[in-house]
Amino acid sequence: MTTDPHRYRAPAHLLAGRNVLVTGAGEGIGRAAALCFAAHGATVILLGRKQQNLDAVYDAIVASHAPEPIIQVLDLGSATEEHYSVLAGQIEDELGCLHGLLHNAALLGPRKPLDQYPLKDWRELMTVNVEAGFMLTKALLPALREAPAASVVFTSSGVGRRGKAFWGAYAVSKFATEGLCQVFADELGSTSQVRVNCINPGATNTAMRRAAYPAEVPTRNPDPEGIMAAYLYLMGDDSLGVNGRSLDAQGG
Repeated sequence: MTTDPHRYRAPAHLLAGRNVLVTGAGEGIGRAAALCFAAHGATVILLGRKQQNLDAVYDAIVASHAPEPIIQVLDLGSATEEHYSVLAGQIEDELGCLHGLLHNAALLGPRKPLDQYPLKDWRELMTVNVEAGFMLTKALLPALREAPAASVVFTSSGVGRRGKAFWGAYAVSKFATEGLCQVFADELGSTSQVRVNCINPGATNTAMRRAAYPAEVPTRNPDPEGIMAAYLYLMGDDSLGVNGRSLDAQGG
């Protein structure tokens, strides 16, 4: 099997018959991942907070003649434990099980020194970037355990491996995400068919990247569609046995 997931070449029907949930599916990397997973046969659950964006992704998938996706509108910034429980129940009732979960949704937050960082922004970012990943994974574990093999993928960042000035709560949240992934992986790896890994997309031409680096020429970075190989690798059976890892979508 390839040792370079970013160069992985996925079979056309890699995800046929599988159910995969993508958070932040309305735009950027989440949108690209949803379209890519659907193109490889998955029934994709499109989760996001903007109905209009999700509708556009839904229409694009249906127009491509891929399996019809499911829309779930949910604001991770205000979601409660009950919201996650209801979502999990709906997935189990409608689909029976869940084969994949991509945690993609995240906030960037202010680019400020920590001693100037507003507490309100800190709490909001931690809720979306960390707490939502914990709560959603916890709620969906029964559905994931019902699948013969399931993959949970958290989205990390280079600043979640080595902290950098002025990245504030975003960097801290990505360190926390790496830790959350490792703990889930260690707890689940030897007792279930659920594997848990992180992926660092790297510099990608997205709205978040452009906001973080306004002086950068955005076209120097690949579009989200150009980094999907590693995402497919982690979602398909060719990554069976890969657990507790933090991979790079663009090598490194």
